[in-house]
Amino acid sequence: MGILPPGNKQDDMYTSSCACCNNSNPSAGYAALRWSEVIRRDLMEIPFVKLQGNGNDFVLIDEMGGTVIPEEMKGEFARLYCDRRFGIGADGVLFVSPSESCDVRMRLLQPDESEAEMCGNGIRCLAKYVYDSDYTGEECTVETMAGVMAVVMAYDDEGEFSATIDMGSAAFTCDGIPAKGEGEFCMEYEGFTVYAANTGVPHAVVFVDDVEAVDIRAVAPGIRSHPVFPEGANVNFVQCTGDDTITIRTFERGVEDETFSCGTGSTASAAVAHHIGKMPATVHVQTRGGPLVIRVNDTITMEGPAVTVFQGIIPL
Repeated sequence: MGILPPGNKQDDMYTSSCACCNNSNPSAGYAALRWSEVIRRDLMEIPFVKLQGNGNDFVLIDEMGGTVIPEEMKGEFARLYCDRRFGIGADGVLFVSPSESCDVRMRLLQPDESEAEMCGNGIRCLAKYVYDSDYTGEECTVETMAGVMAVVMAYDDEGEFSATIDMGSAAFTCDGIPAKGEGEFCMEYEGFTVYAANTGVPHAVVFVDDVEAVDIRAVAPGIRSHPVFPEGANVNFVQCTGDDTITIRTFERGVEDETFSCGTGSTASAAVAHHIGKMPATVHVQTRGGPLVIRVNDTITMEGPAVTVFQGIIPL
């Protein structure tokens, strides 16, 4: 039996309430949406929270109290409810669950039903949710398919949430990306010089004079699916706009389109720019959805915001 598809009318899909006005009490209302309480109702309903990090948006499903979406249906669920016309609309579905080795576990299912190893903007959104829900304090560890990520987070005096993620180190060699070849990756493709790095997921990085002049939907798919990348790659077009500033646009594998922001892509772009001498160790990254700060040292940290958009119920 498959998942029931969302209806065509918004009222049939879900009911929601705006959480934007609850910054002074971020955890207000979350308890009512936890699966452990909803499961006791006669009518099966799936609670969700919609969050975004610099416009990279996610539907989050809380499985801390037990499985909500069966394993074999998670991909189908992501495909249906990431749809922006007939679903909730998102770049992916985050699942938060208990971890044997960390404070929480994060999984990300994408609109093409694939599972991503990690997501920088997604982990900030998940961090905001677990902090608001009192699952963790201001510091926590998150288990991902790309390894353990340490998170430090807080609200500032104006009620704005920010999280700093220890992204680990970047891999620039072909075997670490992965990519075909030996040594550090670099190739020529249709007039572009393509670098690459793995910052939890594989990323191609292309430096251009003007990111707005790039026809990203025409150029990126050929790089994203190039045979040199056995697992595919996200594609970032990068413009150096200041001594310590870059502007990027990202075409995401799994979404198969440009997204407003990509945390691992911003990290990879900053890491490559620093590695080849274009940027200092602290890089200010401007994405279409907003700014991030990437610091490249023994490990790389990413600092940026996350916002709760709304919460709701999917009736089945």
